[in-house]
Amino acid sequence: MLSLLGTLFIGLIVGLLARALKPGDDKMGWIMTCVLGVAGSFLATYAGQAFGWYQVGQTAGWIASIIGAIVLLVIYGLVRKKA
Repeated sequence: MLSLLGTLFIGLIVGLLARALKPGDDKMGWIMTCVLGVAGSFLATYAGQAFGWYQVGQTAGWIASIIGAIVLLVIYGLVRKKA
């Protein structure tokens, strides 16, 4: 339970950091940015566990979470442009 809350908290901060680091103009609000940050944090956490980089119950590292959030921001931007 604490791991989930930690991942959520990190994800909120990571979403804001990822948006600040990613170049370009994103047409989304801060809530969607935080949601993508949380999703990126979860992606980094579970991918890291699958590859053996993290143990179960540990949250993903800050750098991995930011990279996961930036990847999701880029994918979101590509999908949104096509729609």
